[in-house]
Amino acid sequence: MQALDTLSSKLDTLLKKYTAIEAENKRLKQTVDNQQKTIEGLQKQLGSLENGMVSVHIGKAIDNEEEKENMRKQLDQVIAEIDKILYTLND
Repeated sequence: MQALDTLSSKLDTLLKKYTAIEAENKRLKQTVDNQQKTIEGLQKQLGSLENGMVSVHIGKAIDNEEEKENMRKQLDQVIAEIDKILYTLND
């Protein structure tokens, strides 16, 4: 009978721990979702700011069309690198 009481006590303890862990897991998932939404919003904002900045700088700094095209290619490469970095940060 004592073994049954001990087993019951251990089971109750495990169930309480399981419930606590389950609640913490739910809270952490919500935190991750919120952070993911924040990151997505910031990425969109960054993209729009980059596009605006590129347009302004290209329009003011470069007169030759060939130079503009070269600059766009370089900027595309930089933006691609930034995107890769942001993607790795998300993982």
